[in-house]
Amino acid sequence: MSSPVVAEVVRSGFVEGHHYGSLVALAADGSVDWRVGEVEAPVLPRSCNKPVQALGMVRLGLDLPPELLALACASHSGEQIHLERVQRILAGAGLDESALQMPPDYPLDDDERDAVLRAGGGRTSLQMNCSGKHAAMLATCVLNGWDTATYLSPDHPLQQGIRTTFAELTGEPVVVDATDGCGAPLLSTSLVGLATAFRRIALGVDGAGHPDAGAARIADAIRRHPELVSGTRRDERALLTAIPGAIGKAGAESCYAVALPDGRAFALKTDDGAARARPVLMAAALVRSGVDRESGVDGEAVRRTGESVLLGGGKPVGEIRACF
Repeated sequence: MSSPVVAEVVRSGFVEGHHYGSLVALAADGSVDWRVGEVEAPVLPRSCNKPVQALGMVRLGLDLPPELLALACASHSGEQIHLERVQRILAGAGLDESALQMPPDYPLDDDERDAVLRAGGGRTSLQMNCSGKHAAMLATCVLNGWDTATYLSPDHPLQQGIRTTFAELTGEPVVVDATDGCGAPLLSTSLVGLATAFRRIALGVDGAGHPDAGAARIADAIRRHPELVSGTRRDERALLTAIPGAIGKAGAESCYAVALPDGRAFALKTDDGAARARPVLMAAALVRSGVDRESGVDGEAVRRTGESVLLGGGKPVGEIRACF
């Protein structure tokens, strides 16, 4: 099935490009409310998987306060508020940055990266946006007496436990096993499965719909600290701040999942993986479902996260706009 056009790139009134992709919106009861494109085929949700991975760690005994559990779910910007807390997770397990096995990188945030470069610094594992997840994985290993040198192996008991939780929360078998950019195992699901997993975490329930304290803890951490899950200058933080009780996570290749406290959930992906379309599409999906007009929601802020202005000579001359 060919994916439909989900966004247009408009410059000076002329459509100069398109983004193709798929999106699903779940009703509060978990059924599909509406859909665009192919939403039942497997995708690799990339960092959208992190809240589910963090739940797997909590079920294996990881016990962190909300601000540190938020880092376990994070693709952080590399600000000091992030780096200090990742170090706390490691120190709590008797470890340091040398235990992290993902590739070193600069901070995601442009200002933070520029500051590192001005200071003569370079890439570090701590600055890499997945360091919170990896620190939490290591802490879970130490807690259980598992080998920390092989924590990224798909056969490691840590990864096997995460896999079990992932299949339960998505309600789907894992059909593709891959390796994420950070080196950790990457599990596939469909957009329906991804939205379902976020819905269950937002509601604090397990795969059978029963109350789940671990899922409730993950949701609470994201709600309390959206700036730690992403960054103080990120569109994801702005969106979650605008919708009381919402949880959400963006991932590479233009993946994005958001769930509301009443059980409605949204998941999307573009075929080309262009990050510029991601916030535009999620804001449009929320607007289509009327979320921006609901009581307590800062509708203007929701819509503002979906604004993507094209410049010409430093002046606005166009936009990226959703097509559904």
